[in-house]
Amino acid sequence: MSKRIAIYPGTFDPFHNGHLEIIRRALGAFDQIVVALGMNPEKETLFSLEERMDMIKNSVNGDQRIQSDCFEGLLVRYAEKKKACAIIRGLRAVSDFEYEFQLALMNRKLSRKIETYFLMTAHRYLYVSSRIIKATVYAGGSPEGLVPDYVLNVLRNKFPMIKTPHGTTRKCRS
Repeated sequence: MSKRIAIYPGTFDPFHNGHLEIIRRALGAFDQIVVALGMNPEKETLFSLEERMDMIKNSVNGDQRIQSDCFEGLLVRYAEKKKACAIIRGLRAVSDFEYEFQLALMNRKLSRKIETYFLMTAHRYLYVSSRIIKATVYAGGSPEGLVPDYVLNVLRNKFPMIKTPHGTTRKCRS
């Protein structure tokens, strides 16, 4: 019996608990999840490709069913190359759906072999996005509880002055 492989694409800048929750749930339906960082030269990221891959690797606690990789070009071509049968997309709100639906239809047109599966995020992560986390950190707030511990330490190293949940400012150590 062949492995059921799914691709979970994104920028993951930074990787957060909403991403991790979608991955864990997708493992209930698939044998392997490839977290695929799409390389888009038009998108400016806070973290380098290597840093983002490292955050993913260190956030999945050595689970061999979860791999991280990067790709350029069409997602469906990458998925075919990886022998994946599915693309996983997380949805937070109705506003996410319209864009994701368009992408899924285009991917379906490009390859009928690859299905797109939408997973609604857990209620506690409905408002969490990489953009919100970065905005919070830039303003001195703490994303504690919204990102894996490893990512929190990476953020604290990059932004040494992050407010604690109690509102006091302190220099964070790793």
